[in-house]
Amino acid sequence: METEGKPIQCKAAVCRRAGEALKIEEVIVAPPRSKEVRIKIICTALCHSDIIVWKLEEAPGGYFPRIFGHEAIGIVESLGENVNEVKKGDVVIPTFIPDCRECKDCLSEKSNLCSKFPFSISPWMPRDGTSRLSNPEGEVLYHFINVSSFSEYAVVDIAHITKIDPSVPPNKACLLSCGVATGVGAACKTAKVEAGSTVAIFGIGAIGLAVAEGARLCGATRIIGVDLNPDKFEIGTFKFQSFLIGRSLESQISSTQVNVIISLVRS
Repeated sequence: METEGKPIQCKAAVCRRAGEALKIEEVIVAPPRSKEVRIKIICTALCHSDIIVWKLEEAPGGYFPRIFGHEAIGIVESLGENVNEVKKGDVVIPTFIPDCRECKDCLSEKSNLCSKFPFSISPWMPRDGTSRLSNPEGEVLYHFINVSSFSEYAVVDIAHITKIDPSVPPNKACLLSCGVATGVGAACKTAKVEAGSTVAIFGIGAIGLAVAEGARLCGATRIIGVDLNPDKFEIGTFKFQSFLIGRSLESQISSTQVNVIISLVRS
């Protein structure tokens, strides 16, 4: 059935109160407006940022009912007016940090924080401050950081869309839209890791592993992983040359250094 230009009724995981379990409900996803695309979500991941805002009863949380989710990959189902960057059928990832491709900061190699659309945990679409989400009874549902991927379909502003190679496995590609980009960027763009350097990474979770990959791409010769959880040793074996893990910290470095590292990891 042709859906272009029409509302789509589909399923989504909807949160109706802070900290309350998400429920699968029927929702209506409106057609995209100017500079927007509607994508069919084919894979989405859970980020800790979703959990943090899910718990909040006040701003930047507090907007319910809401559809969370922002690490995802999808296929462009339809285009709004004035969209030339992608076409119907393209495989894309949504990104909660925008790239308008027009402002001074987006065009600069020194910044990636768009000044045309400053980041906010807004419940609305970025250009007109309205929602594309509702339930069949007409109740407005709120967006989450410009994506709302816990739905079978999502409307996303073109400034938050990046086209990718369709051969990348979806369950891995969806992580590029937040966690992997955050970690790799931290090493390559923020820390500017130099070839031949030694890098220590505190916390060997998804982002920590992505930092390790960024450091490797930059040419770091030694990458040290630091974590309090011994189980992380097996997870990070393929990324790190050295480990400082849990209780084993005490046998490798001084007690003063242990306390400093533990406080850093916990913070």
